[in-house]
Amino acid sequence: MSRRPARAARPRAVDGAVTATDRVLTLPNLISFVRLLGVPVFLWLFLVVEADVAAIVVLAAGGTSDWVDGWIARRLGQVSRLGELLDPLADRLYILATLLAFTAREVVPWQFTAALLARELLLLGSLGVLRRYGYGPPPVHYVGKTATFLILAAFPVLLLAAATTSVTATTAGAVGWGLAWWGLVLYWVAGAMYVVQATRLVRAVRPGAAT
Repeated sequence: MSRRPARAARPRAVDGAVTATDRVLTLPNLISFVRLLGVPVFLWLFLVVEADVAAIVVLAAGGTSDWVDGWIARRLGQVSRLGELLDPLADRLYILATLLAFTAREVVPWQFTAALLARELLLLGSLGVLRRYGYGPPPVHYVGKTATFLILAAFPVLLLAAATTSVTATTAGAVGWGLAWWGLVLYWVAGAMYVVQATRLVRAVRPGAAT
């Protein structure tokens, strides 16, 4: 039973037409490491010293650079297995850290936070099932990347709305929540797609394991 899934998981090294390598020191990986370092910096700025303007800058940099590491990796042929792990890890840490911080300071309601966290729990459950059958994480789908980009783009705009007043706050709030709700919907769509993919993989393995 353990051998079949292990062989089936090998094609995961291929991302589209580009084969992932074991390289560590690449420009895309460096960008991902810098994005990871931005998470504690944002939390310190936002929760400890309450420097909202600086926190907005860190959030905007982390959100807008979300696609940069992947684009550079494909452009320069530097797709790596480490990068395939670091990129979604940085995305999730930014989202989770920002959600918890925003909820603590009441920038976003707890219902929005709960909806995003529920999706993460669903995905964690699916990954646990895949790991049990010998599969690694599924490749990131463009729907999930789009959802992540929208949510990360919404956060600094929502913070701008909370940190300002009058017309600027109203406009930023409308734009920010528009991005946030579209991102949330696509986030759940991507989650459902991952669950369907995991279900198909598990069903494909079970008959072979039974024999």
